[in-house]
Amino acid sequence: MILWGITILIVLIAAYVLLIVPTRWLRIEHVHYPEAKLGIRILQISDIHAERTRITPEKLVHVIETLRPDYICVTGDFTEKAVHLPKVKRYAEAIASAGIPVYAVLGNHDYRLESKLPQLMNLLTASGFKVLVNESVLVDGRMRFVGIDDHSSRRSNFEAAFAQVEPNMPTVVLTHDPTAVLIIQRPFHYFMAGHFHGMQVNIPPLFRFVNKGGLVEAGVYKGLHHTRNGPFYISAGIGQAGINARFLVRTEVTLHEL
Repeated sequence: MILWGITILIVLIAAYVLLIVPTRWLRIEHVHYPEAKLGIRILQISDIHAERTRITPEKLVHVIETLRPDYICVTGDFTEKAVHLPKVKRYAEAIASAGIPVYAVLGNHDYRLESKLPQLMNLLTASGFKVLVNESVLVDGRMRFVGIDDHSSRRSNFEAAFAQVEPNMPTVVLTHDPTAVLIIQRPFHYFMAGHFHGMQVNIPPLFRFVNKGGLVEAGVYKGLHHTRNGPFYISAGIGQAGINARFLVRTEVTLHEL
């Protein structure tokens, strides 16, 4: 009986260390890409999933105040249920509290809000976010953030997103589903996305059973990569989908030095 108790305790401790600790242990990933020649620092926060994250708003405030980026970009998936919008509001206000410009796009889980989606948009805007839905915004008169809406929800419109981009204008693309990078026909200086959570349960042999599109099939699901149109980065994000656990992949925010 004592042996069984010890065995169960060991199993529980192992499960906590392997599955729960990675959701609490935030990695600050630093990506240095001077080839972009933009002279800016962007903090990317992705996949908050307010209903399934163990990274607190206070933790994000500490990270932001420590790093002091020039811009903050949030690449989608705030929540999928309206009951969690008050929690999203706390995250949004925390992220914007440092007075640093915040730009965001929506993710596939956000669109599950359906009729409540305007409430999400309104609270993000009220918190100080600029939400880009297939549109771009001129930043400091010298570059554009281009927000492509979520591709996995079939809401991306590349032509509309780039419609206002001037010839030879430096562009940083924000989107949720990185699969869009396989379709985009325009060159860009940099591209940021999330969506895959680093595959969350990071056991590559299992990926063949998960239909996540061409990138995952090619073994591309997090980190910095390149296409003929420019470099792209996939964040592992700070929240979880499905089960509130991760295996062999930590939560992350990413500081991009471009």
